[in-house]
Amino acid sequence: MNENLTALVPELALLGAAVIGLLAGSWLPRRRQWVVAVLAAAACATGLAATAVTMATGREQTVFAAAFAVDTATGTGRLVVLAALLLITGMSVETVRGHKRETEYWVLLLLTGAGTLALLGANDLLMLFAAYLLAGVPAYALAGFAKDAPGTEAALKYYLMGALLGITMLAGTTLLYAAGHATHYGDLATALPSAPYGLVAVGLVGVLAGLLFKSGAVPAHFWVPDVTDGAPAPVAAYVTTLPKVGALIAGYRLLHQALADSDVNWSLLLAILAAVTMTLGNLAAFFQTSVTRLLAYSTISQVGYLLMALAVATRSDLAQQALLLYLAAYAATNLGAFAVVTALPRARTLADYRGLARRRPGLAAVLVVCLLGLVGTPPTGVFLGKLEIFSATVDGGYTWLAALAVANTVASLFYYLRWLGPLFLPTTPAPADRHTGPARWSPGTAHTAAALSLTLGIAGQGVLTVAEGPLLR
Repeated sequence: MNENLTALVPELALLGAAVIGLLAGSWLPRRRQWVVAVLAAAACATGLAATAVTMATGREQTVFAAAFAVDTATGTGRLVVLAALLLITGMSVETVRGHKRETEYWVLLLLTGAGTLALLGANDLLMLFAAYLLAGVPAYALAGFAKDAPGTEAALKYYLMGALLGITMLAGTTLLYAAGHATHYGDLATALPSAPYGLVAVGLVGVLAGLLFKSGAVPAHFWVPDVTDGAPAPVAAYVTTLPKVGALIAGYRLLHQALADSDVNWSLLLAILAAVTMTLGNLAAFFQTSVTRLLAYSTISQVGYLLMALAVATRSDLAQQALLLYLAAYAATNLGAFAVVTALPRARTLADYRGLARRRPGLAAVLVVCLLGLVGTPPTGVFLGKLEIFSATVDGGYTWLAALAVANTVASLFYYLRWLGPLFLPTTPAPADRHTGPARWSPGTAHTAAALSLTLGIAGQGVLTVAEGPLLR
């Protein structure tokens, strides 16, 4: 059994920083709690460096009885998650600085980030469920971090949905084990084609239910608007971004590695879920006036596009690289939009952004880049990601789904323009400025995220090249 701990440096860095940060925070005075934030950023940087070295040397391997795979999907996902954690750390500074539970915030963020990393390489059903719990439980606490009424409601809804669908996922894991007499994906790939059809179908639906909850897809999407609206803005940025990366890569690996030869028509099921998710998210976003709820429904629609790659996981050779590029571009673009929301904490509605282009041209420019980027406008990364996913979907035989996705993309322009339009209208007084303090970290994070989104669009071919490697069993 390969027990090479160096293969898990990014995960161990986050977990180690969480433990050290919790102990250190117990002794540090409140004005020095920022040390734990520095520790969290250092852990992310360590993980990024280790991942870059692993990918450069091509050391693909499976570890601990092949329960965890370190391959192209894991490496690319690590880069996305760790870079996103750095951005979330940046936009969180003003929100939690001096807070009496500042240390706990950073520790919870590190723990849920480690769980997301564990999802990326999960190559065994039990590993998948353990990662689901590690990524989920700290996130429930983060959702209610403010301890106000909206935050408490958000945390409760998040927890109840997570517990229900977690139990469903565990039941599905049990059924797949009963059908294949194994939990490792490679063994399941051999056993499931001859297993009872109904047992495999119900078990797969149960496991997918947990992953759909993590990603915020229909029909497990009900928590997304309330949690996004009720949680602190940096936490909302986290729950609408990182869990998607972990869940979708984990789902892709499960389908590609364990269910490729199964008689269950999971491809059609995911195609239908993708169609319903993108359409419902867009329709619900049309007439939202709250910026956080608009972004919440936007993120639901984005999951619909991402699920297209899972639907053709075994039907198109383009699916993996399209999924990984889209996830990287979406993470940067979505976090950029949320960083602007974090920098303007009292600007809660679309009307509050009226005249922002004149008063805060930098933030207005970021918002233009990120919102048009979420539509899929060149030269942003999401444009290239959508182009690749649409191509993979057509290549996989679902032309109707690609056509529906194009129609939804055009329709989504309406509600993004409802937000962008007021930026360029004059107003007196300036509501957004009146409520902004001397924030530096959030605007800086916003500009960094927007630059990353543009960079991924311009240099996206490099990401596609990196994302072409095979998955390991």
